[in-house]
Amino acid sequence: MHINTLGALPVPALGDEALAKRLRDHLEIVDVLYRFGLGQDLRHDEDARRLFESAFAEDAVLDFRPAAHKCGLDIPLMEGRTLIADTILNPPTKIHTTHVVSNPRIQVEGDTGRLTALVEAQHLPADDHTRHLLLKNIYYVDVVRDGSRWVMSKVVIENVWFTGDPLVILGQ
Repeated sequence: MHINTLGALPVPALGDEALAKRLRDHLEIVDVLYRFGLGQDLRHDEDARRLFESAFAEDAVLDFRPAAHKCGLDIPLMEGRTLIADTILNPPTKIHTTHVVSNPRIQVEGDTGRLTALVEAQHLPADDHTRHLLLKNIYYVDVVRDGSRWVMSKVVIENVWFTGDPLVILGQ
């Protein structure tokens, strides 16, 4: 994958408008993963889908296949915001999730950027919290500016390690 290997980026002098813009972009880019995770975690609230979808460009691609393969699952490539939301927020799946985002690295070039981050995702059957699937994943994300906010145009998720029953993620 394409890890953002840049060392420390040059920081404009304090008070410089470039610094304010850079910091704002970085905060808003990390927020796409927060919206993605929290939208799933609050899936039973009526506004959760809107929050979740706000993280994606209309023609976004989500590739969970590398992580699924490591867990022994066959998950198709997801293309398009609606299909991504329909698949991940699928009500019959009946799972509870919690997502934690850490270690974000961001590179911005104009109205596009790259984000890498660690995401820990806990999945539990809604009716049986004695079973679980805990994943530690690396997210490789292409982002684009969409008006006043940033959205994900492509997400590739690779698994570092997991524990538990992979079938939990399928609602089984």
